[in-house]
Amino acid sequence: MSADTTPQPIIVSDRNLALELVRVTEAAALASAHWTGHGQKNDADGAAVEAMRKAFDTVAIDGTVVIGEGEMDEAPMLYIGEKVGSGGPAMDIAVDPLEGTNLCAKDMPNSITVVALAERGNFLHAPDVYMDKLIVGAGLPDDLIDLDASITENLRNLAKARGRDIGDITLCALDRERHEELIAKTREAGARVRLISDGDVAAGIAACLDTSSVDIYAGSGGAPEGVLAAAAIRCMGGQMQARLMFEDDTQRERAQAMNPSKKPDRKLGLQDLAAGDVLFSATGVTSGFLLDGVKRMPNSAITHSLVMRSKSGTLRFIKGYHNFNTKTWSAR
Repeated sequence: MSADTTPQPIIVSDRNLALELVRVTEAAALASAHWTGHGQKNDADGAAVEAMRKAFDTVAIDGTVVIGEGEMDEAPMLYIGEKVGSGGPAMDIAVDPLEGTNLCAKDMPNSITVVALAERGNFLHAPDVYMDKLIVGAGLPDDLIDLDASITENLRNLAKARGRDIGDITLCALDRERHEELIAKTREAGARVRLISDGDVAAGIAACLDTSSVDIYAGSGGAPEGVLAAAAIRCMGGQMQARLMFEDDTQRERAQAMNPSKKPDRKLGLQDLAAGDVLFSATGVTSGFLLDGVKRMPNSAITHSLVMRSKSGTLRFIKGYHNFNTKTWSAR
């Protein structure tokens, strides 16, 4: 019998790839951590972008950035459409090299570095507009939340499903003037409100963690951050609904061009935002309710990361110990 010469696909271990992603977010966190508390958010962001882009050179994928730092003429690296990776399976990449640049600059909680991967074509191509979001965790009845229902109805349904009094439910939202009615209605319903200045990817993930003090995340924030949050929530078994928000016809037309077969203002579920097999990694820059921040010593540092896969539903918290000589560390 002759040997089977049919070309076989190259299979890249999801486990190995997930660990490679951790190295990418760790690199960005270590680079930006030098700027923590210095009040220079652009320098912190630039350091994270450069380190993350360099780290991607060693990842065995044929990657295309679909959620990144902006268009090619707006960003020198990690721009939408940029090819990254050392070769391998075709993957779409969503990144936020430093979510919470202000948080890092002011040494406030919840600044993180974030990367998500999905097979080609499985991330929503979201323009840089606002997105209305509603997120709860796992273990709840299907379709418990509804973006078109009032926040009062969503809170009552959540409290009932959790078997708790509504007064024990905590909603998290960005502290913005546009959320005044949301905050007022939440408090009128009897629930607590936890306000954050920035960092709604971390807050959305926290709504899916039993160990956090957040039960539901609601309100509008960046659409790219919404896709990143959706990738994490897919891995965690939570629920999310969202809708793009447009300030003018130009934004609406851009969204339509990025997804020509879909209505741009339709209600989006998790599968619309992040479908297929998804990998997610985040590393803390400053400590928050999700991750510890980078702990810097003269010649070393400790990082705290979260890596997840939708295929297994496994969450792994990883503490990394990084050794540097004095010259290398001081140059960061």
